[in-house]
Amino acid sequence: MSAAVSRRHYGTLASGEAIEEVTLRLPSGASCSLLSYGATLTHLHAPDRAGILGDVVLGFDDLPSYVAGRAYFGAIAGRFANRIARGRFSLEGRTYTLPLNDPPNHLHGGLSGFDRYAWRVEVPDLSVPRVMLSMRSPAGDQGYPGTLDAVVTYTLLEPATLRIEFEARTDQPTVVNLTNHAYFNLTGSGTILDHEVTLHASRYTPSDSALVPTGDIVPVAGTPLDFRERKPVGRDIGRLTNTPQGYDHNFVLDSEGRAFAAAASVVDPSSGRTLEVWTSEPGIQFYTGNFLNPSIRGKAGRIYDQYTGFCLETQHFPDSPNQPAFPSTLLRPGGVFRSSTEFRFGVEA
Repeated sequence: MSAAVSRRHYGTLASGEAIEEVTLRLPSGASCSLLSYGATLTHLHAPDRAGILGDVVLGFDDLPSYVAGRAYFGAIAGRFANRIARGRFSLEGRTYTLPLNDPPNHLHGGLSGFDRYAWRVEVPDLSVPRVMLSMRSPAGDQGYPGTLDAVVTYTLLEPATLRIEFEARTDQPTVVNLTNHAYFNLTGSGTILDHEVTLHASRYTPSDSALVPTGDIVPVAGTPLDFRERKPVGRDIGRLTNTPQGYDHNFVLDSEGRAFAAAASVVDPSSGRTLEVWTSEPGIQFYTGNFLNPSIRGKAGRIYDQYTGFCLETQHFPDSPNQPAFPSTLLRPGGVFRSSTEFRFGVEA
């Protein structure tokens, strides 16, 4: 049996840490590549309706570009994905202060979040397309309490499914919210405004002008955020009032995290590629690359302008440590944070 996993040296950080690239392959031809830097998904090749494989995730061609970038292309966001209002939260009578790397708020774990770590790589079996990446975040890292040990496992399944599984443990009470921040474009280039999206979410958490939830949970009915029936991304985007304009909202999944369930589906009419997202998480952040701009040059020098990619970040809700009505993100010693998401690629005739 030929190897389903290959490894190679990708580059070296200024600290002297070597970064690996791991590629997972299926007999069908689907494949994905990951870096130990940020446990980052860099490539994902899936077939179109003609059977032609194409890369459907945004990213860069070299390590310096990933180090210099701040768009989180394909990286693991943590220790707390999304925003924490004013970079503050209280836990068991003590207030913790975090970096304001998205003023006036804390975003995706701070200035040196999990996307900036050199993760350890373990490949249990070269004949199975699976890789485990692990890291340790010490107590006080970016202001968070407790030492956190985290593991993310990427598995490629036939015919073209990427499964991402998280586990985390702590030695002190802390908060945890982990996600993968991949940007998808099922055409492979150009805008995603004609991609057709369905979200299995009847409610969402409205936000203030700084993209922090108000604490309310309201219906999507009658709003531009109603994706309960399949519609193009661009159909109602002009009705949004956020700046820069576009979708960047947390949707409350109808499954509410009670079971591993369908969260979203996307169809690209041009290529015929489809994507289904299944998750154990209670929420999903639908983001349309609003902050991307022509100064960002990605693979093969391609310009990553606004609406070049979309994210479907499975998660607990933003600012949950300050919102007691939201599902809890508290992790205690002896407990285990677990989260599973699958990105299932297919085709529509």
